[in-house]
Amino acid sequence: MRTEEEMFQVILDTAKNDPRVLAVGMNGSRTNKKVPKDLFQDYDIVYIVESVQSFINDPSWIDRFGPRLIMQTPEEMVLFPPTGNGRFTYLMLFEDGNRIDLTLCPKEQANTWNEGDCLADILLDKEQLLPKLIESTDQDYWIKRPSQAEFSDCCNEFWWVSTYVVKGLCRNEMFYAVDHLNENCRKELLRLLSWQVAADQGYHFSVGKNYKYLPDYLADKQYKELLKTMDVSSIPLAWSALLSLQKQFDYYARIVSQKNHFVYEQRTAEKVMKYTMDSKIGH
Repeated sequence: MRTEEEMFQVILDTAKNDPRVLAVGMNGSRTNKKVPKDLFQDYDIVYIVESVQSFINDPSWIDRFGPRLIMQTPEEMVLFPPTGNGRFTYLMLFEDGNRIDLTLCPKEQANTWNEGDCLADILLDKEQLLPKLIESTDQDYWIKRPSQAEFSDCCNEFWWVSTYVVKGLCRNEMFYAVDHLNENCRKELLRLLSWQVAADQGYHFSVGKNYKYLPDYLADKQYKELLKTMDVSSIPLAWSALLSLQKQFDYYARIVSQKNHFVYEQRTAEKVMKYTMDSKIGH
């Protein structure tokens, strides 16, 4: 596997030797000093270029980065339509395990190449084209203190979608039930837990994409209780997971509401939990 030094060399040498590339920026986790380094970190690179189309017309230029295991070019996809913002991206995983997410940004967008992301560094600027950046920080990703309305919406979403999971389980529609359990209920519980830990430790840190760093702030018992709910490989286990998620959500919602002096509709939670249990017993 090529070292970090070797990867930066090929990224910068490619840019220096191609007159069409005017500047190079980097964003993502490699600009965040708080993120521990490992072999799976991407190189999130932006090339500011004279003409994006000239690169697209002859894609062989990316071969200089090394042999690829797999690649995705989102702007060329039909099933997953891109944003259509004039940029073009190569998501490349190489045979040696390194990965570069390389975005071509037209020079007309040079002033907004990082799209306002404070996790960004300038690696090369041939013509002093790019605006100066403040020191890279993950502050934009810190947990935000919730408002009463946000807390209420989180609770309402969790308890409302819980009834979808109940319906799916009663009908033996596992895909339907588990999708709502994971994509809605679990995510709202994780959101609630992030508010709970921030209320204890201060709103000055990030739990990462998909709450990946949240376990670092949970007690061992909390984490294990969450993990138990991830086994939904049968109808009985899915029922157990739902009931456990509801119990945990209700418990932490009361804590968050007390810490922030929010109104929590406890009666709604109780009614949905009873509805869930009655439905389980009835089926």
